[in-house]
Amino acid sequence: MIPIQESAKGATFAVKVHPRARKNAITGFVGDALKLAITAPPVDGKANQAVIDFFADLFAIPRSSVTIASGETSRNKIVRIAGVSKEVVEQKLAENLKL
Repeated sequence: MIPIQESAKGATFAVKVHPRARKNAITGFVGDALKLAITAPPVDGKANQAVIDFFADLFAIPRSSVTIASGETSRNKIVRIAGVSKEVVEQKLAENLKL
């Protein structure tokens, strides 16, 4: 499992995004990052919005609770989930891992 940091602002973890994929899904790990396939292209922030939408749906939380803490113009991103504990993040990611 990937390292997940918990702070007062929420749980954060690293994500490597694969844009223009066939479907939105967690596809594995790359080093210490979660590998996430997204159908959106990396143009005009569409991939970033798709990442936010994916995690908001996964955790059943409002989109405003999911932020990209760093890496908005990179495939390597740090995602912050507010209002969700580290344990819940680990459980949801493990349940939805598609290898």
